[in-house]
Amino acid sequence: MQYGSPKAIWNLIFGVSSPSFEQNEGGSQNSRIQQFVNYIADLESKGAAPVVPEFPSKLDWLNTAPLQFRRDLQGKVVVLDFWTYCCINCMHVLPDLEFLEKKYKDMPFAVVGVHSAKFDNEKDLEAIRNAVLRYDITHPVVNDGDMYLWRELGVNSWPTFAVVGPNGKLLAQLAGEGRRKDLDNLVEAAVIYYGGKKLLDNSPLPLSLEKDSDPRLSTSPLKFPGKLAIDVLNNRLFISDSNHNRIVVTSLDGNFIVQIGSTGEEGFRDGSFDEATFNRPQGLAYNAKKNVLYVADTENHALREVDFVNETVRTLAGNGTKGSDYEGGGKGKDQVLNSPWDVCFEPISEKVYIAMAGQHQIWEHNARDGATRAFSGNGYERNLNGSSPSTTAYAQPSGISLSADFREAYIADSESSSIRAVDLRTGGSRLLVGGDPVFSENLFRFGDHDGIGSDVLLQHPLGVLYAKDGQIYIADSYNHKIKKLDPANKRITTIAGTGKAGFRDGTPLSAQLSEPAGIVEGENGKLYIADTNNSVIRYLDLNMEGSELLTLELKGVKPPVPRTKTLRRLRSRVSADTLTVKVDSISSKEGNLRLQISLPEGYHFSKEARSKFIVDKEPEGDVFVDPLDGELDPQGSSVLGFKRASASASAVRILCKVYYCKEDEVCLYQSVAFEVPFQEAADGSDPVERVLTHVVKPRSSSNSFPLPASS
Repeated sequence: MQYGSPKAIWNLIFGVSSPSFEQNEGGSQNSRIQQFVNYIADLESKGAAPVVPEFPSKLDWLNTAPLQFRRDLQGKVVVLDFWTYCCINCMHVLPDLEFLEKKYKDMPFAVVGVHSAKFDNEKDLEAIRNAVLRYDITHPVVNDGDMYLWRELGVNSWPTFAVVGPNGKLLAQLAGEGRRKDLDNLVEAAVIYYGGKKLLDNSPLPLSLEKDSDPRLSTSPLKFPGKLAIDVLNNRLFISDSNHNRIVVTSLDGNFIVQIGSTGEEGFRDGSFDEATFNRPQGLAYNAKKNVLYVADTENHALREVDFVNETVRTLAGNGTKGSDYEGGGKGKDQVLNSPWDVCFEPISEKVYIAMAGQHQIWEHNARDGATRAFSGNGYERNLNGSSPSTTAYAQPSGISLSADFREAYIADSESSSIRAVDLRTGGSRLLVGGDPVFSENLFRFGDHDGIGSDVLLQHPLGVLYAKDGQIYIADSYNHKIKKLDPANKRITTIAGTGKAGFRDGTPLSAQLSEPAGIVEGENGKLYIADTNNSVIRYLDLNMEGSELLTLELKGVKPPVPRTKTLRRLRSRVSADTLTVKVDSISSKEGNLRLQISLPEGYHFSKEARSKFIVDKEPEGDVFVDPLDGELDPQGSSVLGFKRASASASAVRILCKVYYCKEDEVCLYQSVAFEVPFQEAADGSDPVERVLTHVVKPRSSSNSFPLPASS
């Protein structure tokens, strides 16, 4: 992403000091570093290295007290990282900076982030602080909102790195991603050269990390939640708890059900819900037929699948590293991805559409054959609408939602600040509102103006939802608003938020949000919103007169516990979506427990997702049950034998997960727990068979989409 200045044009014409980064054929690592040492020596002998301008004293700093080149940074090799937090490329290089910080931790070296905002919202210090917290940035960051250093050094793109010597002189400028090796070798060469000249000073910087003074990081049950998905029929809300690296499932009124990725650790591991790990997951999409959740595991560059039947996570595409394949077609971990940010599921063709923010495309994953490939967009970062995939270009697409007839997907194209529609038959696209309708490379037309079509101004929208009322709802993230778009006339109106970041419940137009990023619809027009920087979930009833924007109370949701502190998990309580059935106490020493789950007329047990049971008993209990887990038969029945080792009282819980369907409709799920108490056994009691019965009552919903006829 580029933004020029007069000095940048000068640099483009006349060049800027920079060594040759070409690796000599057959040359060793040491010879390359020596080449850079010679380059620095030549700069110094000729006096060709310009002095970097001092940081203006009025600038605000994060993670540190204010720094000066002639004071705090004197004697240190410094890498200036010119970044802006909306930029996906700037996020991609954070691991490179972390690598340098770890490698040169005990040396006279420092990274300084020079935040040079693209969007107006990004000039706000609190917004930058939230970005520093969200991306766990621990080096000093200066808020250069007026882009003083950017202009003085002639920077023209995000990200750009400037390597500065211990005497404050500019050694080199490097632009773009993929510069880890170049930076590493150049820093090492600078340390060698200036160390030999006795010009280095290893005194520490006055650091004071933002994360150490923010109570939200230790007390909030959520941490920068990104996206949401919903299963109305089974009363489940899925939350991408992005900076806790987990998926949280609650009931629609906020009661905890389960979490996937329980430790909060960054990682890329498949397995059980407790074993699986994620890395800042974002987009979610629910497949009701298979009872699985698709996850855009953004910083693992992967598409994951959460299977609620088997309580496992597996990887559908991506291998944990950032890819650069603009065509695709591979399967599983052989097919690399690049920062997938959002997903939606089309049930007719069984395809998952992916907003691939990292390389400005829309991709598709075929759930039938497992292949993942590019669907729309040529990979250039532009706001270009065409009739085919190759004549269409996106600019960091970050939100995606299907139309009712599944013929279009609506895109929140964040860097162009526009809402667009992609034709799922052709791969072409069209503009709905926002952005620059004429110049496709102009990604700087943004603001906050409601209106019609191209008159509309948005600011980095991240979330989009096609709702049952035929309207499109938008999380206009950097305007801190929720807006409504009528696709018939392309008119935009604000329905919630003041335009100023904050946290306040109340009437929709007086309530405040802070960079909302995800939005889904529940029953009767109720919107759920991932209010990202406030680390909460909000809701708004569209169909209730006088409704307010309120905060969802999360009950039983706790911050994750690191693996080293995790105790052995006992199923000591059932989840909020479980119906508990009390059973009369049993006094016999042995016998059978016969499960019998019945369905109402017109329903049948799912053939794809088999209903199952699992036994949970007191850790010190003396009741032995066999089997401890298994599947219900096609009639919803199973027999479990029990035998008691002593006559003392005890208890057993049998948790049944029932998957059932109605013809031509989505399948449903019900969790049932039978609580079976065993009283003190009577001497000489006969074996007994106790029948544990339950009749499932389907949860009705008048808001489900009918499946359209395929065409």
